[in-house]
Amino acid sequence: MTAELVRGQNHPLPQVRLEIRISAGVPVLAGATLGDENGTVRGPQRVAHPGAPTLPGVEVSGQAAAEHRLAVDLSAVPEAVHRVGVFLALPIGTAGPLRFGAVPAPRTAVHGPDGTEIARYTVSGLDTEAALIALELYRRQGAWKIRAMGQGYAGGLPALFADQGLPEADMLAAAIHGTTNPGPTAAYDHGTHRANGTHRANGTHRANGTHRANDAARNPYDTPAPEGAPALDTPPPAGSRTLGGPIDYSHPRRPRHTAPPSPTPAACPAADGQPAPPVAGDAVGWSMEERLYNQVWGMFEDLARAMAAYRGAVDFADTRQEKELDQALADPRARLGDGNAAAREAAQTRRDQLADQARAVLDRDLAQLTAESEVVEPALPPAYARWDSPAWHGYRVPAEPPMALRLGDLHLPESLPLRIPLLVRLPLEHGLWIDSGATAMPEGSFADSTALRQAAMETAVALAARLLAVHPAGEFAVRVIDPAGAGTRTLWPLTGAGVLAAPPATGAAGVMDVLERLTRRVDLVQMAVRGGAAGSLPDDVDTARQLLIINDFPHGFDDRAITRLRYLADEGPAVGVHLVLVADRADAAAYGPLLDPLWRSLMRLTPAPDEHFADPWVGHAWTYEPALVPVGSRVVEQVLAEVAAASTKHK
Repeated sequence: MTAELVRGQNHPLPQVRLEIRISAGVPVLAGATLGDENGTVRGPQRVAHPGAPTLPGVEVSGQAAAEHRLAVDLSAVPEAVHRVGVFLALPIGTAGPLRFGAVPAPRTAVHGPDGTEIARYTVSGLDTEAALIALELYRRQGAWKIRAMGQGYAGGLPALFADQGLPEADMLAAAIHGTTNPGPTAAYDHGTHRANGTHRANGTHRANGTHRANDAARNPYDTPAPEGAPALDTPPPAGSRTLGGPIDYSHPRRPRHTAPPSPTPAACPAADGQPAPPVAGDAVGWSMEERLYNQVWGMFEDLARAMAAYRGAVDFADTRQEKELDQALADPRARLGDGNAAAREAAQTRRDQLADQARAVLDRDLAQLTAESEVVEPALPPAYARWDSPAWHGYRVPAEPPMALRLGDLHLPESLPLRIPLLVRLPLEHGLWIDSGATAMPEGSFADSTALRQAAMETAVALAARLLAVHPAGEFAVRVIDPAGAGTRTLWPLTGAGVLAAPPATGAAGVMDVLERLTRRVDLVQMAVRGGAAGSLPDDVDTARQLLIINDFPHGFDDRAITRLRYLADEGPAVGVHLVLVADRADAAAYGPLLDPLWRSLMRLTPAPDEHFADPWVGHAWTYEPALVPVGSRVVEQVLAEVAAASTKHK
């Protein structure tokens, strides 16, 4: 049975030898890009186009045409290739159209070697785009799938190639267009321009289907990737508004590798055509930790796109039902008698059939992701694991800091009980705000605002305990500002274990003292780094990374303290000073817009499930759940006892 795909939907490929047929209605250029697991194309030698129509495993047309047939043999593509993108572009320098919105919607169909149609997809909704990625064939757990992309670029082929990380994207695009409009650029030397191993322009998906170039600054703590290592750019969470941004996968203080990573056990498709059993760590990476991190993000993306396909299909079914009813009732004679009821029943039946088909596809995808989650979750290291995970049994203080940290879980209403871990890279690039306001309190979750504030502080304590536990002894310190002493009881796991760098600061004088000390540390470290004299810091400057937890902000803060806090929020992360603010934004209303930049710079978390995260691929509103300690569990006390013992030995 042929699968009729909608944008974002994926479908398994039962064969690896395929023929992709394209019908555009007007002459177009067709080609294919060969990318790594994250879609990065390593150079023009990984692009099949009319000027170079044949690559290992891929053959495309040698000229512009209204009809194309692309031959693909996925068993013959290089091992490093995980994604094959099929692109179309309108020729330039001709009398033809310059945008896809002015031509019939391109139709694509994927056939097996025997001619059997596997899937089809019509690329609709285009406007000013001059180039597009129509389909993507991608490898997941050793098996190949197809995804309907429909990703358009108003900037044409240069924008498309730049988005995939191709160096010299403009020159390659000009060379391809030169095959239909011969000129000096047609002599572009395909073999002299090689990928330099870096991803210079990473585009992140937006909810409206377009891309934007992201030129965010490189994390100053990251080091260059090992020679020959894959340059990955998986988008991680960057805030409570939208998750996204480029990532350098090199790890601070992680030793360089001189040999490729050991291969992960390959997951091969079962003989009966069913998906292979999932394998923990089945992703690229230079360590099991990195492979698990990448695998979790792959699951996150798969669930986001699967849900987009399902919701899009249901929306289409609803729209189609409305149109059918409008057409049926346009004739006044059909509004009376049995014709009205029959038309409504027929439209409802067709709508339900489409919705049921979409739900069946979603259920299949959810079953696969659930099976993968059941394998991956028990394999996660402590920094990524839930507090009730066996990973915490027999805990010992690590010798190296982790590359990421679990802040909680994310889920969508249709995907329960499946939850995806929310992992963020370390060191933290943004401070955290744990919202203790009423906006974060689902009805009936807490008895009153006092209980909610206590839960917010418990969330901060659990986070601080996790950060202390996953760093080597002496490399991470936690300080607390609790102006009114309201968090004394909640802070007991930290104070009782003796793991705080100093007793919690109280009163206005205590607030200012801590802020002054940390501001001085930031200033001195900045000057030492700029002067290349990091070893000349005064003895009283703690070189460990600092986490400052502030309870009941802005209580106890005057204008001078607010200024210091904003400085720490802006300058601190780059030199190892990080903030966790436990606050109700309404309490700071008296400051007006003065604190708006502060709130915007922080990642908002909540002590209870709350729908406020957006993914970078589709823009779904995800429900966030904090990583809390199970009621009655003593795991935090046991872990912090180990941390305290290791810290004593370190001193």
